[in-house]
Amino acid sequence: MRTRIAGTAALAMALLVPSAAMAVNYPPPSNPGGPSKRPSHTKTLHVCKHGKHCIKTIQKAVNKAKAGDTIRIANGKYREGVKISGKKKAFLRLIGNPRNPDKVVIDAHKKKQNSVFINGANNVTVSGITARNYLANGFFALNVDGYDLNHLIARNGGSYGLYAFNAKGGRMTNSVAYYNNDGGFYIGQTPKQTKPKRSIAKNLQSWGNAIGWSGTNMRYTTITKSQFFNNGVGIAPNALDSEKFPPAEDNVIVDNDIFWNNFNYFAGAPFKPKKFGGGFALPPGMGVLMIGVRTTKIQNNRIYGNYLVGVAEVTDFAIQKPENKQFADPVSNEVTGNQFGLGDQDLNGRDIAYDGSGRLNCFASNDLHSPTIPADGNTLATCPGPDPNHADPSVLQTGAAWLSDNTHEKYWVRNPHAAKPGYNALEHWTKGFQPGSKVSK
Repeated sequence: MRTRIAGTAALAMALLVPSAAMAVNYPPPSNPGGPSKRPSHTKTLHVCKHGKHCIKTIQKAVNKAKAGDTIRIANGKYREGVKISGKKKAFLRLIGNPRNPDKVVIDAHKKKQNSVFINGANNVTVSGITARNYLANGFFALNVDGYDLNHLIARNGGSYGLYAFNAKGGRMTNSVAYYNNDGGFYIGQTPKQTKPKRSIAKNLQSWGNAIGWSGTNMRYTTITKSQFFNNGVGIAPNALDSEKFPPAEDNVIVDNDIFWNNFNYFAGAPFKPKKFGGGFALPPGMGVLMIGVRTTKIQNNRIYGNYLVGVAEVTDFAIQKPENKQFADPVSNEVTGNQFGLGDQDLNGRDIAYDGSGRLNCFASNDLHSPTIPADGNTLATCPGPDPNHADPSVLQTGAAWLSDNTHEKYWVRNPHAAKPGYNALEHWTKGFQPGSKVSK
């Protein structure tokens, strides 16, 4: 009995560790002030390498700019890390080339923590820029009320591509993240709000990352009309003690394509895989992983070709603080109307795994084509869910076996992928890998 309990606890701990924000001494959480609307009297500054009336670096332009100003950046490569800080920079607009963001590149050359770092400046817009070779994050919004990150590319980074932390009511749209050694996209530590401001993530493409979307203690977020593929794990909302405001709750993941998340980056990757506590690693092969999640809807998504499981939902052994124990079990989550296995043409290893912990969790109107865990589906109550749900410890035992596999592939169920023109599946990376003609890069 002790061995089983220790194994399941280790499972949850190891699953959660990579989803947390990186261990950096960020400024403390705050609720910044500043203007509530964009100032009416503003100016435009121009950044370019050559020419008259040009500012030579983006940072110098930011330093000169006042609230509401626009900074237009000419095509070119800029070797710097940009910081936009304080209420005097609220409503600043940093505009590169939205039609071709790969033509305006901020290359941190693995010397800067972030390519663009917004701290305490509300409603900043960043558009039309590629960030690459950053030690931590590509585009990072911290301690802000409102942000707009659009038409961006974040690649080859040390942690997250597009990242919002302790932030309210932002937008991440029409952007791409790949080859980040943690999450391509991340919203976390969202403050609890009496009148919630939703964050919108739309028209995103996330591939080649350890996790396509990670969100520790994320809330009030809608992820829609996006693609998460060729990552180790597609989407992973979760809860942890190490960040404020647990759990992850009030999120909607709807109308997305979540497929082929079988990237075994431990066997080779353009980034160095992180080492996680206890010698364990997050198993590749999962479409959606939910740990310590509440009031979240997984709805009308297309989930296929994931070799371990399409959707997994389990209790959260990583919650250790007594005041947070109440948030460990999933509550009132709905997994409904999803199409698994592409109509039997591109099967998941298993469609759904749920340990039956918590209460009021339910599953309905899903198009299933592969086995579930448990095999008899005894935890998969229809909607509305029961109080409590029916727990089945064998599910976590199965997960512990997955976790003990040093190859990260032993428990995969490989099914042939349906042809998807313009997309190439990524399982074992090589330098010559080409993601496909319809994959942004």
